[in-house]
Amino acid sequence: MNEKCDMKCDVKSGMNPGMKSDMKSGFAEAVRHEFDTKVARVRSLLAAKGLDAAFIKRQDNFAWLTCGGRNYVGMGEVGNCGLLVTLKGLFAITNNIEAPRMVAEEHVEELGFDVRYGVWHDNGFQNRVLAELVPSGRIGFDTGDLADGIKALRFDLTSEEIERYVAIGNDASRALEEAGMEISVGDSEYEIAGLIMDKMEACGLELLSCMVAADERISLYRHPLPTSKRVKEKVQIGGNFRRNGLVVCMTRYVYFVEPSSEILSQLEANQIIDCTYMAACKPGATYVSALEAGKAAYEKLGYAAEFDKHHQGGPIGYAGRDYRVDFSTPGVISDHHAFCWNPSITGTKSEDTVICTKDCVIPVSHPVLFPKVEIVVDGKTFVRPGILVR
Repeated sequence: MNEKCDMKCDVKSGMNPGMKSDMKSGFAEAVRHEFDTKVARVRSLLAAKGLDAAFIKRQDNFAWLTCGGRNYVGMGEVGNCGLLVTLKGLFAITNNIEAPRMVAEEHVEELGFDVRYGVWHDNGFQNRVLAELVPSGRIGFDTGDLADGIKALRFDLTSEEIERYVAIGNDASRALEEAGMEISVGDSEYEIAGLIMDKMEACGLELLSCMVAADERISLYRHPLPTSKRVKEKVQIGGNFRRNGLVVCMTRYVYFVEPSSEILSQLEANQIIDCTYMAACKPGATYVSALEAGKAAYEKLGYAAEFDKHHQGGPIGYAGRDYRVDFSTPGVISDHHAFCWNPSITGTKSEDTVICTKDCVIPVSHPVLFPKVEIVVDGKTFVRPGILVR
């Protein structure tokens, strides 16, 4: 910082010298291939759109481009640091509050971004910087005209992202299942949500959503936010959990009574439908074709009416769902594309995160401590979580 603590930075001069860190973490070197691949994708999009720059400020897209960074204070859609990618340059634009952390912890300078920041109450700073850096004004925004284009760039996960995602999924699965193993009869749904939160936060996972349903609430609501209701015989737990920008979604069941043969049969049917969706996610196939395969499985198994009672999920990654796929969803499935389908039959749901490739389906979330059940669909064997009976 300068001696006068005036955080205004001249657009041409970049960061104040005192802001720069002399310590290099090696982060940029570790993710260089991944980062360069992503920058190249953005620049290809610019060329296709006839633009000179893209301004990326959404929290999900910032995390994607920075290989796991966080530009937010509170969770939402748009963060507090924007990334400007031009045909030849990289710039990070923020304010004096966020700049130190963007450099020290989110590694934007190491990655190659020229950091520009202004004082927090200078509301015109961002627009002045954009105007100077891109005088043509041909800028696309991920909050506007480039929203769908940038989102699509995220779908084909790099090998580095896949490795990171699998590790996150393993931690998230273990945390949720550890929580499930500690639930007791008489616990309130609020207390269970707190237990899940403790387990997740202990391994760096953030809760984007947390669903807890005790007893009859399992059948009453498809999205059961926790309440003060206390568990008597059974509970459904799950939600969306995020680390390094990547979101893992799953659902599990804990019973304190023996589940009936009817509920076990229904859960198996539910899991067959889920695995049908996964098996249908072949690169080059459309989202709609996968949806149709799942709908047909509902009908074949005798649960046709259940299809209309809840959305079926869809692609996941840097958002809880990139699309909730319906019959109007455009586009085709990429290779290395993550999905979380969530087919439900009143009283049961099957939900886990996977990565679909041309060769196989890679589990991201999966049973770690809970019982395992094998489901075979389309010649593929899927390992699904059974009900934990306590």
